[in-house]
Amino acid sequence: MYDRILVPTDGSPEGERALEYAFELARTHGATVKAIYVANVASYGGLPMETAWEGIGEALRSEGQGALARVEELAPPDVDVETEILEGSPSQVIVREATPDSCDLVVMGTHGRGGIDRLLLGSVAERVVRQSPVPVLTVRLGEEEPVPESESQAETAEGETPEPSDV
Repeated sequence: MYDRILVPTDGSPEGERALEYAFELARTHGATVKAIYVANVASYGGLPMETAWEGIGEALRSEGQGALARVEELAPPDVDVETEILEGSPSQVIVREATPDSCDLVVMGTHGRGGIDRLLLGSVAERVVRQSPVPVLTVRLGEEEPVPESESQAETAEGETPEPSDV
């Protein structure tokens, strides 16, 4: 069903959870994982002119190299992995890369912001979900939400484990 899986990464330890999903899907389907790091140089556009633009771009590319090296470290030996550093607005670049000709699925993390934070800050994952021409699997990153005690007791009584509610 999947031949190529696109995984944007920001290099954070939390982002490794999305990679785990992508690697497992790739293993199951014999797919290749293409991991990308998007260097968002546009977000530094408001800095004073004295700021060394080349230094910022260089620092972001270096951060991207580290993030992609970590992807390669985590990749199971039986999963083919490609990596690439791209520049631009993260959501736009991810959607541009998520064409039916280049991938079958996007797997990406979401930091789970809600309410006013999401309204004010926007969400790369939300923009990608809305604009992607291929399916997007979002994986909630960050701390696990606690299971309410009443649900936990009901599950124990029935001997079943719930499906992950945050994916």
